[in-house]
Amino acid sequence: MTDTVRLDGKVAIVTGAGRGIGRAAAQALAKAGAAVVVNDIDADVAGQVVEEISAAGGRAASEIVPIGSVEAAQACVARAVGSFGRLDIMCCNAGILRDRVLWNTSEEDFDAVVATHLRGTFTCAQAAARHFRAEGHEGRLILVSSIAGQRGNFGQTAYSAAKAGIAAMARTWSLELAKAKVTVNAIVPNALTRMVATIPALADYVEQAERGEPLPQSLRADLGVGTVEDVAPLFVFLASDKAAHITGQCIGIGGDRLSLWSHPQEAAFELREGGWTADTIAARWEDGIGRALQDVGVDLTGLESGKD
Repeated sequence: MTDTVRLDGKVAIVTGAGRGIGRAAAQALAKAGAAVVVNDIDADVAGQVVEEISAAGGRAASEIVPIGSVEAAQACVARAVGSFGRLDIMCCNAGILRDRVLWNTSEEDFDAVVATHLRGTFTCAQAAARHFRAEGHEGRLILVSSIAGQRGNFGQTAYSAAKAGIAAMARTWSLELAKAKVTVNAIVPNALTRMVATIPALADYVEQAERGEPLPQSLRADLGVGTVEDVAPLFVFLASDKAAHITGQCIGIGGDRLSLWSHPQEAAFELREGGWTADTIAARWEDGIGRALQDVGVDLTGLESGKD
């Protein structure tokens, strides 16, 4: 198919764009015609991305600042306006991992993860939203959630909490910014990056992807796990005019799989006139809403069997 989804004349910010999903997203947005602000804390890797985009005929500039603070978010917006004259797309991608089970999670690790993922998404989205409203033109907020934020994942107390919060903010902001014609969506990516290499079942696949080797079809299709390049097209689509009517959604992508995540809602309910006591809840539980208990956790079943 020809590349008909274009972003010519648009300006995007991608936070955490020096590596992984952010890097692939920045390159894809630039290829589609957008000018891109490449944010990262590492000036060398950010510079490499800018050079790669420029060498391919695109436009890019870097902003080296750790995401989380209001000042960092404002610096990114100022870089976009100063370098390219406007801002149309904010991609809140920056993140870190500090994986620990609950009883081993330190306050410092918890706060660091929340500061980058959750607070960083808030500050960057807020700075972009204020800019869009002040300028009076439509815009795109593209957030990055996670399967762990949708279903929980063993050993990811802080990460799953932050990513669940991001999904919730996407839904709230889609309501608040609808009148301003700003769409807000959360991508739920499933890609083999260095951030997931600490998961034993995925470590070998991360190395396989980094070597450029093809991934098993069972991984790409059945489990929806692929490369960062598989995730990047969704950033382009959501940033484009073709997605102007899509907002408040959590959209999954990974490998060969594109999915739409459902929003939390009541799975079952019962009514009892006058309310409930502990005894009446216990009496009704097994034959009532207890039949609709929900499962939890990221399903990694089949990873070992699908390995080459």
